[in-house]
Amino acid sequence: MTILIIIATAIISFMGFKSPQMISKWVFSPYLVKHNNELSRYISHMFIHADLSHLLFNMISLFMFGTMIEGELYTHFGESNGLIHFFILYFVGGLFSTLWPYIRNQENPNYLSLGASGAVSAIVFAGIMWNPTMKMGLIFLPIMIPAYIFGPLYLAFEFWMFKKQKTNIAHDAHIGGAVFGVLYVLLINADKGKEFLHSIMP
Repeated sequence: MTILIIIATAIISFMGFKSPQMISKWVFSPYLVKHNNELSRYISHMFIHADLSHLLFNMISLFMFGTMIEGELYTHFGESNGLIHFFILYFVGGLFSTLWPYIRNQENPNYLSLGASGAVSAIVFAGIMWNPTMKMGLIFLPIMIPAYIFGPLYLAFEFWMFKKQKTNIAHDAHIGGAVFGVLYVLLINADKGKEFLHSIMP
C-alpha cells in the first residue's frame, strides 16, 4: 500500500506541476468546500504538491515510516486487517488534518493548501507510538534521538511555527495529522500508550 500511494502521488503530482488548472481543481480550499460543496478537495489535495522538493520530502518520509508501520500492522492484525488499519491511518489521517484548517478558514477564499503532509504526519506519529525507542532525525540535520523525544519536540516546533504564522506551510495540518496518528494507535492497541509512557518514565 505504501509503495502504491507513493507511485500514485508522484504521477499525479508531476501532472499537476504541468497544469495549474489541475492544481486549482484539486487544492484544498475550505471556502469552496463550504460554499460550493466541493467535498472531493478533502482527499484530492493529498495527491498534489507545490514542487519537487515538497513531493520528495513527503514521499521519502512516507516510505521510511509507511513501510515500517505497514509491516507492524500486518504482523499484529494480519494482512487484510492490517491493510485496513493502514488505509485508515493514511487517508482518514489526511482528512482529519484538514478539520482545523477548515474551521479556521471556511470564510477565507484566499486560503489554499496542498500536499500529503497531514496524512504523512499521521503515519509518522503512528510509527512513533508503535516504536517509541527507535532513533529519528531530520534529513537535513542527521542527529539521531529516540522517537519519544523527537515526537514531542517536533510537535512543539510545529505549534510554535503555527503561532508565528509567517510561512506558507500548513503547520496546523501537520499537528492534526500527528494527533490522529497517536489517537488511532491508542484506539487499536492501548498497550502502545503504556509502552510510550514507560519509555519516558522507565
